[in-house]
Amino acid sequence: MKWIYFIIINVIAFSMMGLDKRKAKKKQWRTPESTLFLSAAAGGAVGAWIGMYMFHHKTHKSKFVFGIPVLVIITVGVFLYI
Repeated sequence: MKWIYFIIINVIAFSMMGLDKRKAKKKQWRTPESTLFLSAAAGGAVGAWIGMYMFHHKTHKSKFVFGIPVLVIITVGVFLYI
C-alpha cells in the first residue's frame, strides 16, 4: 500500500512542476512555491526533483536546488524504513 501512495504522490508532484512551468511560460496564475514544497514533503520529493530538471523549472532557486534533494533523502529513507 505504501508503494501505491509513493507512486501516486510522486506523479502528482512531477505533474505540478510541469503545469507550473507551463503557466509560467503563458504568464498565467502560478502554483505557490509552498504548495510545490508541500507536495514534495508529503512524499513526492522524487517526482518533484525529476520534474524540476525535466521541465527546467525552479532550477535557479537555491531553496529548490538544495531543499528538494534534502527532501528526497528524507522521503526515501522514511519509505524504506516503514
